[in-house]
Amino acid sequence: MTDTLTAARLLAAAPARLGGIWLRGAGPEREAALALLTAAFDGRAVRRVPVHIDEERLCGGLDVAASLAAGHRIEQTGLLQEAAGGLLVVPMAERMSALVAGRIAQAMDAGAGFALVLLDDGGEDEAPPVALTERVAFWCEGVVSTKSVESQDNDPSRLSRAKSRDVISDGCDTSLDTLGTNGGGKVVASLANLSLALGVDSARALLFALTATRLHAQWNGRDDATEDDLAFAARAILGPRATRMPQQAEEPPPPPEAEDEPPPGDAESEQEQHDPDALDDLILAAALASIPKDVLARIGEGRSARRASGAGGAGRKRASQLRGKPLGARPGLPRGGARLALIDTLRAAVPWQEIRRQQEAADAPKRLRIRKGDLRIRRFEERAEALTIFAVDASGSSALARLAEAKGAVELMLAQSYVKRAQVALIAFRGTGAELLLPPTRSLTRAKKVLGELPGGGGTPLALGLAAASELAETQAARGRTPFVALLTDGKGNIDRQGQPGRAQAGEDALAAARRFAGSGTQGVVIDISARPQPEAAAIAAAMRARYLALPRADARGVEQAVSALQFGKAS
Repeated sequence: MTDTLTAARLLAAAPARLGGIWLRGAGPEREAALALLTAAFDGRAVRRVPVHIDEERLCGGLDVAASLAAGHRIEQTGLLQEAAGGLLVVPMAERMSALVAGRIAQAMDAGAGFALVLLDDGGEDEAPPVALTERVAFWCEGVVSTKSVESQDNDPSRLSRAKSRDVISDGCDTSLDTLGTNGGGKVVASLANLSLALGVDSARALLFALTATRLHAQWNGRDDATEDDLAFAARAILGPRATRMPQQAEEPPPPPEAEDEPPPGDAESEQEQHDPDALDDLILAAALASIPKDVLARIGEGRSARRASGAGGAGRKRASQLRGKPLGARPGLPRGGARLALIDTLRAAVPWQEIRRQQEAADAPKRLRIRKGDLRIRRFEERAEALTIFAVDASGSSALARLAEAKGAVELMLAQSYVKRAQVALIAFRGTGAELLLPPTRSLTRAKKVLGELPGGGGTPLALGLAAASELAETQAARGRTPFVALLTDGKGNIDRQGQPGRAQAGEDALAAARRFAGSGTQGVVIDISARPQPEAAAIAAAMRARYLALPRADARGVEQAVSALQFGKAS
């Protein structure tokens, strides 16, 4: 039985204690889990939450159509009330607004008692709101081979039979004292140590793990929790929530050889008594095995795995009146391109109709009376398009190597630009000026044509290169994009802002340009491409308030990975 289907069965048995399940990715296993849950909740309410549901339909409130037809206020039951004690399924949960997520979380905290199923079809940079993911016990991938799902025991009636035998019950005692009479404290300590090692700082996750351990033992007919039960909780609950790599402990020195070796049976029992970390090592291995390789690599670099905030290579979120993800309506006039929210306007006007009729003459026509204060306009939220600006030092004898690296990095970034919804630009500074060789573009053909022959050699006008990158970033930010500057240099400028040689003045001008860059609020990184790390480049990065990376032998792949990690991964 796969962990996803096991998690679905345990959730159906104890929805109030486990909260729900987050299923990432479409596939046969997700469909099997949904079918199992639907069958388990047969006879109870099963509701789906539309992505753009309004607050009245979700929480209950005014029924506009019925109120207009009847001429008086009529209330409607909210979706959360209808789903109480049943199953609440949220398709495309990664697109849910924070407002709707907050209402669902509030209902769960108030004891609505429904099991929440989050269906996530987004990419690596998208995730449902944290308010929901932290309130569901299981985080599972929903993509496996069809063969592996077909081979599972998918008989939902087994769950009903098990519950009728009181093998699992939603009110089961999962206190610390019932987690196994033989070593219950060790079970709790092992899960707590694993949470600490993986950087899982949520007490709710630890409680979920304790509950799932006990339920898993009950499902398998055991009174005491075993290694298998702990390993399941580590794989399905704690491992996917990992935010850091556990520190590897140094191996202890080998014990001295004893003259008289004890019998094998005595040796095993003695090892069990004197090896308290064996259980911790086992569940740690299970947790690490549950983390995908790419996520494991991101954790190793110091970033959280699948943060629900949604990193977003598409840039910062911003409010819009014309397009994007719909938000709640607000009072206002439909002018300046703003759209009238008709339903919300009617909803605001209906409660006042009787009072407004009484204020008019007795023979006034029967019509809907709408005032200026009833008008509502639609709001949207859209992500600004991301732009990576490469500012490359094209001076000196190593110019050809640097430009070749920049060219390769730009082409690699362009290959991902469609997925990341990002653009790139290239500025080269050499001699006595800086030149925009590649304006913001997403066209790989255009980039290759422009990058075919890049000039090199001459002095290092670092201040002019920084000024050009800062000006381009500010211009593009004014157009709604989110710029990110990657400066490839050794930090040793020798041409000042006036185009005159002189290292002292050139250094002062470069630092001044870096401070002006910091004042603009643009994010960036300084990549030191000199043969050895130089203090000048680090000083420029500090003045820019940008990240400093010493990559003396950076190839195109290294530059592209570093920039992508900082811009799209939001590393600190």
